[in-house]
Amino acid sequence: MPLDDIAPQHARRIFFAVSDPTRRRILDLLLVSECSVSDLVRPFRISQPAISQHLRILREAGLVRVRRRGRERRYRLRGGQLRAVYDWVAHYERFWNAKLHALGAYLDRNAAGETA
Repeated sequence: MPLDDIAPQHARRIFFAVSDPTRRRILDLLLVSECSVSDLVRPFRISQPAISQHLRILREAGLVRVRRRGRERRYRLRGGQLRAVYDWVAHYERFWNAKLHALGAYLDRNAAGETA
C-alpha cells in the first residue's frame, strides 16, 4: 500500500510505532509466531505493563492483531501495514546504492594503490 494511499494520521501512527527499538523487536518476535503478552515479556528487561503499552501502540497502528484464547490475549503480526514503511524507505535506495558504489570504487582504488 503506497504511503500516499494512507491517511496522514494513520501513516504517523505506523512510523511512530516502528520508530521504537522495543516495538521493532516485538514485531520481529511476532514475525516468527503468534505470542501472548507473557511470551513477549520474557526477552525484555521491562515490565508487563510496559510491553502492553507497546502492544497498544502497535495495535493502534494496525501492525498487530489481538485475539482472545480463554483468559489469554494472543498477538499476531499484520505485516501488510509495514508496506508503507518499505515503500518510503525504498524511495531512498538509489541514494544508498550510489553511495555504496562510490565507496566500493574508492576502496578499490585504495587497494590497488597499496599493492602497486
